[in-house]
Amino acid sequence: MKKIALASGILLQLCFIKAQDTIQSRNLKEDLAVINSGYTIQEKTPFFQKEWVKKSVAPALLFTAAAATWGEKENIREVRNRYLPNFKVKYDDYLQYAPAVAVYGLKLAGVKGRNNIGRATLSYGTSLAIMAILVNSIKYTAKVERPDGSKNNSFPSGHAAMAFTNASFLHKEYGLVNPAYSIAGYGSATLTGLGRNLNNRHWVPDILAGAGIGIISTELGYFFIDKIYKNKGDNLSMLSRIQGNDYPSFLALKMGTALGTTNFLKESELDDKKQIGFEGGLEGAYFFSKKWGVGADISFSSFPIKSQRITLDDGQDFGDHEIKTQSMGFLSAGIGPYFSHEISDKWQLTVKITGGYAATANGKVFVRGEGIDAPNHELQIASYKPKPAFRWNTGASMTYKFNPGLGLTFYTDYNQINSTIRYYFSDDIKESAELDQELNNLIAKEKINYITLGLRLTAYF
Repeated sequence: MKKIALASGILLQLCFIKAQDTIQSRNLKEDLAVINSGYTIQEKTPFFQKEWVKKSVAPALLFTAAAATWGEKENIREVRNRYLPNFKVKYDDYLQYAPAVAVYGLKLAGVKGRNNIGRATLSYGTSLAIMAILVNSIKYTAKVERPDGSKNNSFPSGHAAMAFTNASFLHKEYGLVNPAYSIAGYGSATLTGLGRNLNNRHWVPDILAGAGIGIISTELGYFFIDKIYKNKGDNLSMLSRIQGNDYPSFLALKMGTALGTTNFLKESELDDKKQIGFEGGLEGAYFFSKKWGVGADISFSSFPIKSQRITLDDGQDFGDHEIKTQSMGFLSAGIGPYFSHEISDKWQLTVKITGGYAATANGKVFVRGEGIDAPNHELQIASYKPKPAFRWNTGASMTYKFNPGLGLTFYTDYNQINSTIRYYFSDDIKESAELDQELNNLIAKEKINYITLGLRLTAYF
């Protein structure tokens, strides 16, 4: 019970932190006086007072709490199972949307907030897109089983991410008007997260991580839309008025096509072609000068695996059966040096090299044929589990700047991962001592090399 109280306390404390930040930022008359007087804010801001640092505190605390409670998630669930084993109240399915409904209700009622309804909707839509990319990329890579055993997509909580995205949306639009709106929004989001745990649908770390993703997604959504509008239609905020350090520091959303340069499952004999997939993610860099900086990226890439015909040792087909392997997905993160060169006011060249970590999703292997009496005529024969591996990445990009704060970037990256994959076969195969010994000790070392070509929406700060 102490664990549940602690987790709930962390979320509620963050609500009051957000509200206090709102109260401290309401001295708008002085800010507007500075703007109208023609002066530009140029004073150097201490690191811990920088806007992006302050906005990172709440997500960082939530992600840290998720990591800290991971090893205790079973014990926390036991408390729930002991005192509320039959709790089933699906209010969390609806409460997650309440803050967003409140925003639109206030705007339709004529209550003036940070933005008009059109720009608020753009910011909200961008936030939802970022949240969906982050949540689903992690869900279907981590494949954590839900506490009720229903599915393997527990981490992170999508409901918590949605609830805190909506709460942050309410905070952004009306927190400056009255901090009570922020408290109500984050309070309802906290109750949504608590409901996911009480309904036995999520572990506590799932909820904490989802809350962090929801908050940071909204911050990113507003960051990009502010750059596009250059503060047009922004009734209260001064964010876009503050000048940067004139270095090419940036944050970007990216999406591209991934082209395999190796056969990913060649050693496993499950793939005989170079595959084409997709990549999406976030990338950013902080520059200490106009040329040099340190950057990082987090990306998700997925590659379909083409089905293979089953053949005998003499090369003849084994009827109309084939081997079908689930797609390979990679969740990767890396950090390293970045170099930038300004070709002109409109064009920026950037090159990089990074090293980091790649987690590969587990998958299943099926035999498929019309004669198999099973759903979709498929029978699972094995599953595969890759080990996490080192990933190195190098690339170059060219950005066209629409204005000093926003640009469209064409990028190309090369990625290399040396993956070790272990195969686990079905119980039917295990019944044969000879096959069990031969197949269930099967480990393949695969070279995963691919090039990505894509576009980034790049915002400079």
